[in-house]
Amino acid sequence: MAKRKKNLSSKYQPWVDARKRFHLSHAHIQMARELGMNPKKLGGKANHKQEPWKAPLPEFIEELYFKRFGKIRPENVRSVEQMVKDKKQKQSERKARKQEEQESEPVCDSEKVACLDDDLPF
Repeated sequence: MAKRKKNLSSKYQPWVDARKRFHLSHAHIQMARELGMNPKKLGGKANHKQEPWKAPLPEFIEELYFKRFGKIRPENVRSVEQMVKDKKQKQSERKARKQEEQESEPVCDSEKVACLDDDLPF
């Protein structure tokens, strides 16, 4: 039975693929994203078996994260899927709030000029 890919945007799908390909945790993916790493370029940093002087990718990400932010892990670790879900929920709430605001405002008809500002100089 074939696995289905989740419908993620092209912005987030490479991170999910990188997590599976390089066996990274959600925390490592979040750290790499906060560091501004490119998920497509992680392969060059992950060849510690061919180049023994390189650290394994999870250790490399942790080391860079500690250097930059001074802490070992992010305080709030969320998966990429959770970030997408939260973003979609926030967008739908914002859209609903905006819809309510538009419905509560008075509607101006062509005959009703009272709702337009007559104080405009132009």
